[in-house]
Amino acid sequence: MEAVITLLPGDGIGPDVTASARQVLDAVAKQYGHTLHYKEALIGGAAIDATGEPLPAVTVDACKAADAVLLGAVGGPKWSDPNDKVRPEQGLLKLRSVLGVYANMRPVRIYPELAGASPLRAEILDGVDMLVIRELTGGIYFGAKTRTATSASDLCEYTVGEVERIVRVAARLATERRGRLCSVDKANILETSRLWRDVTNRVMADEFPEIELETLLVDAAAMHLLSRPSDFDVIVTENMFGDILTDEASMLAGSLGMLPSASLGDGSAGLYEPIHGSAPDIAGMGIANPCGAIASVAMMLRHSLGLESEALAVEQAMAAAIAAGARTADIVAEGDTRLSTDDMTARIIACLA
Repeated sequence: MEAVITLLPGDGIGPDVTASARQVLDAVAKQYGHTLHYKEALIGGAAIDATGEPLPAVTVDACKAADAVLLGAVGGPKWSDPNDKVRPEQGLLKLRSVLGVYANMRPVRIYPELAGASPLRAEILDGVDMLVIRELTGGIYFGAKTRTATSASDLCEYTVGEVERIVRVAARLATERRGRLCSVDKANILETSRLWRDVTNRVMADEFPEIELETLLVDAAAMHLLSRPSDFDVIVTENMFGDILTDEASMLAGSLGMLPSASLGDGSAGLYEPIHGSAPDIAGMGIANPCGAIASVAMMLRHSLGLESEALAVEQAMAAAIAAGARTADIVAEGDTRLSTDDMTARIIACLA
């Protein structure tokens, strides 16, 4: 197999974890006889500094031409003024839009050895294995925005078609898992959520009657994620709710640094990134956790490159390294040795053999 992968290291710890992910991809390619070609491009603060734009046209072209895109992180204190007209996050939002990747997949699994890293009791974490599907290109993040000296507004808007397509993605994934789907909205208050609920109920009844559907208000879902997380199989929700809930769910796994994501559209090409931010407080220190980026590589192998065996090998290598005691600073427990980013990556690659 031959593929082109565009790398967007971005800002903060993004270059560190992207480098780790590339090392794992190279190890997989060598072991399984694949040929991978890389194109590196700018996004976020690094792109603003170099070009004045958070997503230069050359980056868009490189991403559109690739079989998959791997992103590190964007943002940092240097570009953190929310009143600036040009900000790193604009590059990420625009990239999602131009690539048409409307379905963001965020799996949350618990490594038994890391149960102690979570603030929740170990018995609550037993059996947690969920997949959150977040609508990624609509809602309040993409709606019209206004700002005056005395007021501001952000429009949250969804169409029937946008809701239908994301619900179908989530339902199809539920059929491959435990057959349960939880739709999260705020239908007691928001008109967009009432549309969301009506469309979801219709699609599920007409097209997926075999799937068990649960509907939760977003505030209740936030509570149940911490009180009964093992009950969830697949969760589907709108853009902002999904952003918030998946960061909350990361605490089940013990650290934001552990979780990956895949953003897909109607084709096989996708955008892959760890869910963590740029972590500017540890940027350049060589101690970032590469697991989220490496797990994103596994999702890339599975969803964009069609290499299921290779994806499983990466996931099993991560599990084996963690079971053997490999820990970065964010998941370390008393008595554990803290590994650098490079050392953690090396441990995982060693387990691929």
